[in-house]
Amino acid sequence: RSGAMEDWASRGDGNGVVANLARRVTAAKQTGGAARKLTIKPFKERPKLPADFEEDSWRMLSNAVDAVHQKRPVSESFETLYRRVEDVCLHKLGAGLYARLRASCESHVRERVATLRGRDGAEDPVAFLNRVDDVWGDHCDATLTIRSVFLYLDRTHVAHQTGGEGVSGANTSAVGTSSRPEGASGAGADRSTSSSSVESVRSLWDMGLALFRASLAEDTAGSRGTDGNDGAAPHSATNDVLGKATRGLLALVERERGGEAVDRAKVKRLTRAFRSLGVYSDRFEAPFLDATRAFYRAEGMTFAGRSGESVGEYLAHCQLRLAEEQRRCDDYLESGTRRALVQSVEKELVDRHVGWIVDNGFDAMMEKSDVAGLRRMHALLRRVDGGLDKLRVAFGSAVRARGVAVVKDEENDRDMVTKLLELKRRADEVAEESFGGDEAFNAVVKESFESFVNQRQNRPAELIAKHIDGKLRGAGKGETEDELEHSLDRAMALFRHIQGKDVFEAFYKKDLAKRLLLSKSASNDAEKSMISRLKAECGSQFTTKLEGMFKDVDISRDVMRSFRSDSERFAKVEAAGVELYVNVLTAGYWPTYPTVEVSLPPEMDALQGLFRDHYLGKHGGRRLVWQNSLGHCVLRAEFPKCGVKELAVSLFQAVVCLLFNGNSGSDGSLTFEEIRAATGIEDKELRRTLQSLACGKVRVLVKEPKGRDVEDGDSFSVNEQFNERLYRVKVNSIQLKETKEENAATNERVFQDRQYQIDAAIVRIMKTRKTLSHQLLIAELLAQVKFPARPTDLKKRIESLIDREYLERDRANAQVYNYLA
Repeated sequence: RSGAMEDWASRGDGNGVVANLARRVTAAKQTGGAARKLTIKPFKERPKLPADFEEDSWRMLSNAVDAVHQKRPVSESFETLYRRVEDVCLHKLGAGLYARLRASCESHVRERVATLRGRDGAEDPVAFLNRVDDVWGDHCDATLTIRSVFLYLDRTHVAHQTGGEGVSGANTSAVGTSSRPEGASGAGADRSTSSSSVESVRSLWDMGLALFRASLAEDTAGSRGTDGNDGAAPHSATNDVLGKATRGLLALVERERGGEAVDRAKVKRLTRAFRSLGVYSDRFEAPFLDATRAFYRAEGMTFAGRSGESVGEYLAHCQLRLAEEQRRCDDYLESGTRRALVQSVEKELVDRHVGWIVDNGFDAMMEKSDVAGLRRMHALLRRVDGGLDKLRVAFGSAVRARGVAVVKDEENDRDMVTKLLELKRRADEVAEESFGGDEAFNAVVKESFESFVNQRQNRPAELIAKHIDGKLRGAGKGETEDELEHSLDRAMALFRHIQGKDVFEAFYKKDLAKRLLLSKSASNDAEKSMISRLKAECGSQFTTKLEGMFKDVDISRDVMRSFRSDSERFAKVEAAGVELYVNVLTAGYWPTYPTVEVSLPPEMDALQGLFRDHYLGKHGGRRLVWQNSLGHCVLRAEFPKCGVKELAVSLFQAVVCLLFNGNSGSDGSLTFEEIRAATGIEDKELRRTLQSLACGKVRVLVKEPKGRDVEDGDSFSVNEQFNERLYRVKVNSIQLKETKEENAATNERVFQDRQYQIDAAIVRIMKTRKTLSHQLLIAELLAQVKFPARPTDLKKRIESLIDREYLERDRANAQVYNYLA
């Protein structure tokens, strides 16, 4: 290493510096590197602090404090001042320095606050706010500057006296964020307000707040003394600095509510000053909330009192006001004020006018389907107690009123279901989109529909069945499969509300039979989908017969395949040149049809005989009953003008038309009496059949004399002028249209079924109870039966069971029934 050092030294730098240094290092190593010793001896006398050190230090620091408060340049540098404070504290003179600093700051704060007094009492409160803002800003700037100078005092003496809490997070934040802070944290405010004496040791920032607060308190006490109001609460003094500042802030807020632009930054600084001084709640928040309530109470009364004022506009105004107050809290109010402020606005603008809002606005919005307006109404009324209850009552009343008007309009029964579906759609839309899918409002829709749909017994259930029949027949032509499914879902939603589901079942089964037997169904999948819906809604027992009808149709296809395979009999059918298809129906599944006698042409009668022999040969012990009223045929006819046409007709129409094949009179006509004698068709049915052939849109026959009704003595002949463009012509059969008699018969069958259900329910209840009074028995029956029943009908069934000795009246009390085992 020595050689390397010498080599480095030999290089040199031209000035010999490196060489000399290297020689010294080498020489030191050669001499053994002995180090010199340093001996520290104590002072013979302890150093003394100059007698005037404390006074000189305070003189220097006092001049700086005065300059800061008076906004003059400071003669000494801040570093010098800081070092002097440090020296004073190191010599344990911090307590005296703190006391002198507090006294000096107190004097300056009093002078500063005093500048806010002494003006004319008529001074504009808003203009006064500018002076308050300036004074508060100057005080904060001065306090922060002084704290920077006396920071060592704040961190040693004050921290020791307060248990290590001399520098709070709020103070640090105030120093780091702004030279004019918006206020101390809650911790600093709490500490300053927790002590009743300004003399207690605080952090320098909290000391400044306490001094400012004490000066304001003196001002408040002086104002009360001047007003002669010594017994008033602190916040009752309105002529002191805080009172004037509060009035100015309230004036600014009112101007802003009136649409004027205000200095929000200044308002924020002043409200934070109130908070920092610990007087926000008493001196600002309470008057602010009182003024808010008065302002919105007057505004609400003015708005609601205008004639012809739109409730929708008022609701929009309420939402706007609530949003403004929310932003006001975000911008310059304390977070704790938010709840009380919003509740005040809700109370004055919404709660006081709930009745006016609902009574004058709801019906109009429902009539116009104003979803947005109703949503706004729901959002506001949910904010106040009882608001949604009134809205639900109004909603239910509106739905019921419109529903009752539709159901009671007997002249427009044809459109009842369509109107009810539209009402249901609108009510569901309002409940879902305006009321947020609230279950309580959905329940209102359900209860309302159940109340008015069942006001006309049986009729709505019948019309719903007819509506579904029309859909499944393809009445809504042009509908896609999805649209048809949606239509059926809507109809099912209406079906859920009817109580007489047995009436619906009777009419639906009758219509389904016609669709299946006459091939009128638009979609077999849609038919089965509807059965699945009914099964899911009412249970498998409800659809057992309906499913049995589909099963019979499927079995009939198998029967016809078997008949065609019977070569001997089917050969005769082919020889007759007629196509035969028979549906074999199970009597228990299908509606009850009256047996209508008719004299069939020999060809038809022979074909029936062939099928009867085949079927009974396969299924011994069964009995076939031909339902002639459900038969339909396709006749091939030739007309002079249009040639050969195919006529789709009913069996009765076919029998009448075949009479004109060579059996007519010399002029080719037959009288009504002759047709009746030849066909054997019942008089009323024959008149409807002839009317469809001779008086309908498609006139195969001509009636003499002309007229819409068929009378005795009328004669009929083939229409030589028949001229249709289509090859296959459908002749509408009046017998396929439902008559009043058929409706009455269907209702009677339902009534008979209900009687059996009532009888079974009575026996079941009495068998369990043994003895029961009339009123209790009626009440339990009404609870058990699943259809609307009148007490008079129940009483008749009770009397019937007494006659049949299932029940007896109690000998001591005729209003009590006993069960007979």
